[in-house]
This record gives sequence, C-alpha cells and structure tokens, in this order.
Amino acid sequence: MSFDPICKDLQALRVTPNLADYNQARAAHSWDAIRAELQGLPGGGLNIAHEAVDRHARGTRAAHLALRWLGKDGSVHDLTYADMADHSARFANVLRTLGVGKGERVFALMSRVPELYFAALGTLKNVSVFCPLFSQFGPEPVWQRLSRGDAKVLVTTKALYEKKVASLRERLPSLQFILLADAEDDLDGCVRSWPKLMAAASTQFEIPPTSPEDMALLHFTSGTTGMPKGAVHVHQAALTHFATGRYVLDLHPEDIFWCTADPGWVTGTSYGIFAPLLHGVTNLVDEADFDAERWYCLLQDQKVTVWYTAPTAIRRLMRIPGEPRQQFDLGALRLIHSVGEPLNPEAVVWGQCALGLPIHDNWWQTETGGIMIANYAAMDIRPGSMGKPLPGIEAAIVKKGDAGVEVITECDVEGELALKPGWPSMFRAYLHDEARYAKCFVDGWYLSGDLAKRDADGYFWFVGRADDIIKTSGHMVGPFEVESALMEHPSVAESGVIGKPDPLIGQLVKAFVVVKAGHEGNDALRMDLIGFARKRLGPAVAPKEIAFVESLPKTRSGKIMRRLLKARELGLPEGDLSTLEND
Repeated sequence: MSFDPICKDLQALRVTPNLADYNQARAAHSWDAIRAELQGLPGGGLNIAHEAVDRHARGTRAAHLALRWLGKDGSVHDLTYADMADHSARFANVLRTLGVGKGERVFALMSRVPELYFAALGTLKNVSVFCPLFSQFGPEPVWQRLSRGDAKVLVTTKALYEKKVASLRERLPSLQFILLADAEDDLDGCVRSWPKLMAAASTQFEIPPTSPEDMALLHFTSGTTGMPKGAVHVHQAALTHFATGRYVLDLHPEDIFWCTADPGWVTGTSYGIFAPLLHGVTNLVDEADFDAERWYCLLQDQKVTVWYTAPTAIRRLMRIPGEPRQQFDLGALRLIHSVGEPLNPEAVVWGQCALGLPIHDNWWQTETGGIMIANYAAMDIRPGSMGKPLPGIEAAIVKKGDAGVEVITECDVEGELALKPGWPSMFRAYLHDEARYAKCFVDGWYLSGDLAKRDADGYFWFVGRADDIIKTSGHMVGPFEVESALMEHPSVAESGVIGKPDPLIGQLVKAFVVVKAGHEGNDALRMDLIGFARKRLGPAVAPKEIAFVESLPKTRSGKIMRRLLKARELGLPEGDLSTLEND
C-alpha cells in the first residue's frame, strides 16, 4: 500500500521556513558561507563550545534561557547562556587543574543531568575530547569504551561508580581521575568530588587556540561483531550542526526545542546539545524516561515548538488509544522530527491525524556526525521516504563491483547509499583502527552500508542494511518494507523481519510481531496477517512464517536488532550485546 504525499502550504505555516525553496538553497549553499556566520575564536580557529555558548553569553542573548532542566521529581532548573558559559568555564578550569590537556579523553557516564552538559562544553573549551556513555550500559560495555578510548577522566555519579566502574579500575591504567557529580567529599586521590572542584574553579577561562580539525568528540558505535568502533569527530562538525539546525530543524530565535535522545548517543549530543545552542534557542532537557502522559504534558506545558524524537517512541504513542489533541493543548508545536531508524509511513500519517502535524523522517549515522538526508518544513512529504539530501551534501545510489563503484543513474533501482566525502562533520577516523576506516571509502565515495533507492523526483527511500537484506526465490527483500506493511494491520504494534535459511528458496521471510493491547496472537491472527501481507506485497515478498513475541530486541537508541532476532532463531552466537536495551 502506498500513501499519498502530504503537501505543504507555505502560506499556512505559522513561521516562514528557513529553507523555503529546496533547489534554491542547494544552489546557493556554501560551507564557507556557513563558517562565516559563526564567530570563530578571537585569535582565529573554531571551537564548538565557543560557538554554542560563549558568543551568545557575550552578546545580546546572554540572559536568554539556554537550558531548562526538568527533574524526575518535578523540579525545574533554568540556565541562561551566561550561566552555561560560567559552569562550562569552571569545568574547563577543573580539567586544567588536573593536568588534562588537548586531545585527552574525558568520558561522561551519567543520566540527563545538568552536570553532563557542563562537562561536554567545558571539555571542548579545554580542547580535550568529550566521549559520552549511555548510563544504562553494564560494566563490560563501559570497560570496552573506556579502554579503547584511552579514558583519562570519567565524570559519573556515586551510584553508577559503585555499580559499574569501581570494579574496573585495575583494568584501566590510563584512567587517572573519576569525578563524582553528587559526592560532597573526595573518596581518594583519584575519585574526586565534582562539587568541591567546581566551587574552587574560576568562571574565567580563555579557550586555547583550536583548529577546526582538532579532535572534539568520540562516539562509539557497535557492529555485529567485535569491539565497538570509536568514530572521531572534529570541531569543524559545528558547521553541520549549525546548518542542519537551520535547514532541517528549522530553528528560529524564540523556539523551545526538545530532543528526547539521551546524550549517550550521537543524536543526544549533536541535537540534544550543540545544534540548539549554536542557534541560541531554549533547549529542553527531561531527566525522566519515556512516559506518554508526561511527554504530552511536557509538550503542552512547556509550549514546545520543535520536537525531535525516535520511531520507537512514536510507535509507543501510536499504541495508546485516544486522541491526544482532545486531552492536551499541542498548539505551540509546529514541527516534529524523527531519527534512529527508518520511520514507517503509517507513523508519518498518524502524526498528521493524531498530533495535527506530519512527522519528518531523516537519515544519518554516527559516522556522518549530523543529518545528511531529510524531510524539510517547506517540502512535501512522501511517507516512508528519508527525504532529500541536505544542501552541501552529494548523495548517490551506487553498485560495488570488482572494478570499483558505479553510480546508478536509473530511478527506483536499489543500491548502496553513498555520500561524497568532505562535509564538515564527517568522521575523521575509527580510533585505533585505520584499516576499518579505509574500507569505508571507495572511488571517492563514503559507503554507508545502507541500501536505498532514489525516485524520479530525488527523494531517497531506505531499503535496509546491506547485511539485513533477504534473498528469497531470486528476489531481494528489504525487511523494512515487510515490517511497514504488517504495521498497517490494526492488530500490529511492532514487527521485526529476518531471512531464515530454506533449502528450496534460499531464505524465507519470517516476521516477529508484537500485537496491540486487546488483541491476541493466535493462529487465526497469524493466517490473517499472512493474507494481509500477501495482498500488499505479493506472495514472494510476504512473510511465510509469523511468530508472536512480547517485545523486539532493540538497541538502547531504539533500533530493532534484526541480527539478534536471526541469531536467536538459528541458535547462532549473539555477538556484541553492549547496546541491547534491557540486557
């Protein structure tokens, strides 16, 4: 089933979009022009923290609300740009006092608390490297990342230290200091009290000379096997964060912006910290985990205008009966974005019906550092599509063969999604793994590992990860299209699809289905779903087996772990589970 495009009427939009004419914006784009809009350091160079905080704190937005933190207990902590400059300067001075220098790694293992944001910005001011960790990682994933990342400093809390770090110290010889955000006194010479150190530190800090190519961020991403990969990003990434904040998030000076992603993931730093602060808007941070009523109340009471969330959260909201707009005033909201994995087309349409706004999907990776392909505020949406490339980004569908990479010029032909290297937030290395990094680039293209296609109007459509593609009876089947078709059935809340070896057809399509509340996964529903999928996809593509499950294995950032579904189905090794939700 195809969904009709959702057409945009510029006259009906409450705010004139920053990108009103896509083709014109692409033609006029220049990364040098974007760079010229940022201030730069007084002595030259570029530092993300200076652009995100200090230039506002020293200008007309010093008293503007930069960060509103909402605690689990109902507390609210407001911080202006001047406040953020002071707190981040204090932490930069703490690092200097501890002898932490340029390029040395500062890790944070914390939930969404203000200290995490001060640590991120203060680390960058010191020209050290900020490395966020998800607070729900177990000890082994924490050790892997601290070890591989050559951690010198870790910022965490007493509870997380005792539960996940204390037992690792002998295995981490490079880790010199652990700073506890909620400890009133030092535990020993290495485990120090953040409050005491911060209280003694000055709010005056001069950012050292910073090259745009100086290492700034280290984000770990897991593969199917082996140790997690550390993707290196530099200060020049600020240009992509700024450009996407303008073109994709469509940020305007008085916006209230809320990104639900945890800063332990790249989305939570690129768009939960840097992009909104670079634009000088108010950034909302909620300490609590997902709760539908809390979220709707937050959108209503905080008058959120731009909301960036994930497909998993959207699907959870879709499972709840009722009409949100009848219960909550969502009138301030003007733009909704989603990221983390492809957004099923029915979720885009659900947003239009239930929230009064379509949900804008976009595509990028830890390695790209920022949004590369998106649906824009002024552009018609084709539900299920990633959208079109960001101005300044050249994307193509390619085929890799013995002779190298060939660009596919025909429309609606599946191939690997590739980007022309050179955008500012492109990762500069996999830390300590030059060979793996080199394999990502062939014949002048960055190969993403994602399969996609491009239609006649330039919209890109996700097909699946190259290693997820199912080969059945000579057909190449992307699991995403099967999952989306199943989700159109009124009984289905979520689905995950894999290929299962079959001696006759190579692989058969098997689906794992989570049913909505009030529905029962039984033989009658199984046959109904198979017939339903056959009508929409045809017998060659539709699942031949369906299993009902209570939940699907997902990463903590919300992506369905199809390779884990497959490993469990076939009794194979499960591989790296460090990012598994609720492991």
